[in-house]
Amino acid sequence: MSDDLLSRHDVLLADLDGTLYQGPSAVPGAVEAVRGAAERGVRTAYVTNNASRRPVAVAEHLAELGFDARTEDVVASSQAAAAMLADQLPAGARVLVVGAEALAVEVAERGLRVVTRAAEADAVVQGHSPETGWPQLAEATVAVRAGALWVACNLDPTLPTERGPLPGNGAMVGVVRVSTGREPQVAGKPAPALLQEAARRTGARRPLMIGDRLDTDIEGGRAADMATLLVLTGISDAAELLPAPPRHRPDYIAADLHGLTSRPEDLAPGPRPGWEVRVPEPGELVLAGSGEPVDALRALCAAHWAAGGGPVRVTGDGDASLAALRALGLEAPGSATVAGVGEQNDQTAGAHR
Repeated sequence: MSDDLLSRHDVLLADLDGTLYQGPSAVPGAVEAVRGAAERGVRTAYVTNNASRRPVAVAEHLAELGFDARTEDVVASSQAAAAMLADQLPAGARVLVVGAEALAVEVAERGLRVVTRAAEADAVVQGHSPETGWPQLAEATVAVRAGALWVACNLDPTLPTERGPLPGNGAMVGVVRVSTGREPQVAGKPAPALLQEAARRTGARRPLMIGDRLDTDIEGGRAADMATLLVLTGISDAAELLPAPPRHRPDYIAADLHGLTSRPEDLAPGPRPGWEVRVPEPGELVLAGSGEPVDALRALCAAHWAAGGGPVRVTGDGDASLAALRALGLEAPGSATVAGVGEQNDQTAGAHR
């Protein structure tokens, strides 16, 4: 379609886990959506906060899932962090790397020298590595306290594993923060540097940031002054979206990447044919009518945000509206409402993406 969302953008900046794949499998329709974009001349850059894998490994994983991903299409927080260091340090400056070998390689490729001792460090960069321990954090603390430039690949507090959430890079950064009283510069989402690096490398003039998390993907896109599309295939759901603060509100909402071929006005929060939303008072919504659940969500978001946002209670008026609320996860068991849904803590289980 010539007037669809895809036609308004020249590059897609796509989050990975929860947007393109879930666990070992591609999200249904994601491979076809990315391929269809390429056929229309719209490039996809694969952006990830993961600083522990080299872009070539990420591209190989995506290719195994069916995506036509090349190494140069992957933009990782390790690359953005290395770029931040190179922009602020002279060639040959010494960088204490607290992280995986993949991060050290990116730093070295920027013409900087990798060191392991605080006494030698002009700068410190932190990225996730399961091998990080007290000795590495102690060296980082000494260097940062002495005034070294400090860059963090991301502040993800946890990373998902088969054993549940485990400490992520943000937890390790927190150790140095508490020990020094300083704050790092941040490369990864929701800071804008990673997305700005992706736009620079792809030459994007009209990028679209696509993701499944409000607190990283959408906030990051907004911070980078980019249009944003939330897909409901991963972490953030209707219960998180409705009370979201302004910095977490996407420009567009879609069930999945098929939304790229829908009209922008049909994806944006706003009134929808077939659905009526009443606001008896701020924080109270009544949904009536019938139609697609995701359209109901767009209508609910528009009404609630216009009324001030915040915690919300949603009631369905009629069988069709109750069914839509159930499909959206907005109906509590045995009730037609969800009470007290509020803004979620930004430091909850961060995805290592």
